[in-house]
Amino acid sequence: MTSLPRIAAMLLMSIACAAASAQNYPNHPIKLVVGFSPGGAADTVARAMSDAMGKSLGQTVVVDNRPGAGSSLAAEFVAKAPPDGYTVLIASPSSISVNPALSPKLGYKFSDLQPVLKITSSPLVIAASPSSGFVTVKDLIAAAKKAPGSVNYATSGVGSAPHLGAELFAQVAGVKMFHVPFKGGSQAVQSVVAGDTQVTFGTPPSVLGLVQGGRLRGLGVSTRERSPLVPGLPGMVEAGLPDYVLDFWYGIFVPAGTPEAVSRKIFDAATVALQQRSVAQALALEGTEVSLSASVQDFKNFLEKDNLFWARLVKSANVSKD
Repeated sequence: MTSLPRIAAMLLMSIACAAASAQNYPNHPIKLVVGFSPGGAADTVARAMSDAMGKSLGQTVVVDNRPGAGSSLAAEFVAKAPPDGYTVLIASPSSISVNPALSPKLGYKFSDLQPVLKITSSPLVIAASPSSGFVTVKDLIAAAKKAPGSVNYATSGVGSAPHLGAELFAQVAGVKMFHVPFKGGSQAVQSVVAGDTQVTFGTPPSVLGLVQGGRLRGLGVSTRERSPLVPGLPGMVEAGLPDYVLDFWYGIFVPAGTPEAVSRKIFDAATVALQQRSVAQALALEGTEVSLSASVQDFKNFLEKDNLFWARLVKSANVSKD
């Protein structure tokens, strides 16, 4: 049987090794894992900040796209990675709040991921195919009321924030629409551009350029008033649906058990990167606003309330992955 002094010595050695590892962090490249395909909102945010974050840390930050299962594959990959700061997740409410609420048997739990900081915020953009005939939000609602289930909408997957955003829209507007899920935001948006689907509740990086180029028709943004992030489109008060408001965010997470000193270095590097004017401007062009947590605890406090919102929406919308 192992003696208590030996156990204490082993524990002290483990703590000392962890402290030494944190002190030397980072000494090789870091993976910034994204749960969606290239071209979507998460990928856009990751690539906008990766170079600047790498320079701050003194190591290369490599964007690693791992799409699938509504971003759950990426979240599970990071949750099961060594808690050493070399595998970092950019996540949205989908993988943090929605998927755990949808799938109790998921390969990871929220507690398997350690929050670091919130990094961006943006509205959703309601955009339609020009062939749909929808010019305004009122047109969309009228068509959905006239023939329940006849209007279809494309999203980046079951349980994605755009999916839940559309479900909340349907609840508030009192309509039923048909959901067409894809593996990523770019595929969903392209289906609307092609006219294969009619509408998407997309993240600004996924749709803004296409709206500005006339390949999609923007109907509105999910903020109460017009947003400077998405010029030219009405907010929900102006669009006639003032009770529909939704804010979409991205944050950084690491595996649970990552040393606090390592999390602090990631927090500081991401903060420095996103405060750079060039990074903020690049994101603003894509309709995304830098929105930084004041501290790790600040982000944790935010998540406590936000998790409740998404869990309630999943339940009220009767969303299921079965």
